[in-house]
Amino acid sequence: MSFTPIVDEQGFAAFPAPAKLNLFLHIVGRRQDGYHLLESVFQLIDAHDTIWLRLRHDGQIVHHNPLPGVPAELDLTVRAARLLQPKESDWGVDIRVDKRLPMGGGVGGGSSDAATVLLALNQLWQLDYSRADLMTLGLRLGADVPFFIFGQNAFVEGIGEIMTAIATPHRHYVLLHPQVHVSTPEIFKDPLLTRNSPSIKVGDLEEAVTRNDLQACAVRKYPEIAEQLALLKPFGDARMTGSGSCVFVEMPSQAAANAVLCGLLESISGLVVSTLDRHPLYEYAK
Repeated sequence: MSFTPIVDEQGFAAFPAPAKLNLFLHIVGRRQDGYHLLESVFQLIDAHDTIWLRLRHDGQIVHHNPLPGVPAELDLTVRAARLLQPKESDWGVDIRVDKRLPMGGGVGGGSSDAATVLLALNQLWQLDYSRADLMTLGLRLGADVPFFIFGQNAFVEGIGEIMTAIATPHRHYVLLHPQVHVSTPEIFKDPLLTRNSPSIKVGDLEEAVTRNDLQACAVRKYPEIAEQLALLKPFGDARMTGSGSCVFVEMPSQAAANAVLCGLLESISGLVVSTLDRHPLYEYAK
């Protein structure tokens, strides 16, 4: 069944923008143009930002609560709306964002926000773009945006543009956010980054080494990441997602995950998350 948004008293409709985890992330090479070749499993989780949208009929796109220090015109949600907006159209939109996902955390927050705007406005503006069309537009906003439009858990290859849908078991994780903002370009430019992990095939995922090749570089630069990995290691194979800074560990149940999180210091920022099979707005594109 297609997602039906809640509408508030001001006429704004609420759309979720879910996060993702990289269950592993291997760097298998580097192209001549400098882009890195990777292999990863992208897993959707139920932690999310909320994008509030209200239609306008004056052609304006207005962001009502832009992030501090980020001009509204540079915000990914505004850029996504402008990218999709038909030329010489009266369609416009008011945007609010309830930001819960950490910036620079490796969980895809900004990319997911942009993807949700594209998916939701595709419906609200009655544009009927295909999923492939939206993914092509999304790539202009960021490398992870197409994944959230793809809307399924995926084995990802190439520079992130090759996705194969996969089924993943229902799982629960403790997710911690070290209070540092990691620069993705900085990590990929690290001269000590290994770029020669053996390539794997989608059929071999069960035997794949669950390692994040970016983790060692991030830990060297940001000791806070190492500290929070150490907090989770007694409970399992803790690792970093994306280029950081968030770290996670799988738990056998939601109750076990809650118990671990409750046992940590109040100064630790974290949450319990569960996996999703599909993006909540998956049916908004065909």
